[in-house]
Amino acid sequence: MMHSDITSKKKRFSMIREFHLADWVTLANSVCGTSALFSIMTYLQVRNVKHILYACSLILAALFFDILDGRVARWRQKTSVMGRELDSLADVISFGVAPALIGYGCGMQGLYDRIILVFFVACGVSRLARYNVTAETLSQGSDKVKYFEGTPVPVSIFLILILALAAWSGALHENLWLGEISLAGFTLHPLVFIFAISGSLMISRIRIPKL
Repeated sequence: MMHSDITSKKKRFSMIREFHLADWVTLANSVCGTSALFSIMTYLQVRNVKHILYACSLILAALFFDILDGRVARWRQKTSVMGRELDSLADVISFGVAPALIGYGCGMQGLYDRIILVFFVACGVSRLARYNVTAETLSQGSDKVKYFEGTPVPVSIFLILILALAAWSGALHENLWLGEISLAGFTLHPLVFIFAISGSLMISRIRIPKL
């Protein structure tokens, strides 16, 4: 039993040693995204708008680290399959789950709202999975992907900016922009369609050059 525990610990430390500098930057992205989730959950408990603004600020910080990790990887000339997978997992949290939960916290809590928010997250997951599978093909033999198919998941930062502005101006819950509609006894907030549009663009075949 003791030998098994020692072997297990060695494997864990070995994995950490395999991390490149860019991977640690990617982890900072995921830390920001997870912290944003905690902030919006705190808002749902105490209803202090500052926690929505904290959550939105943390997503902006996550975007900074998401951009930085690619630059660090190119500077260090060290990329790996693990790094790519790590980046995708971090992006799912920071630019998929977190924006959807922030939208929910802002008042998009009707049944139709939740369906659209789930659709948005599912689109983000699908977009990242497709990118990981096709990255080598899209790079055409070079180290850099030439273009994206569908909008990159971090583009959801525009949704965060809209929600931050809504929170700052007090347009939350019953005061949410565009109001609400009751359909078959369930609530829909038309503003939630920004998530539907964003998700649909992610899984589209639109080619966007990668800068």
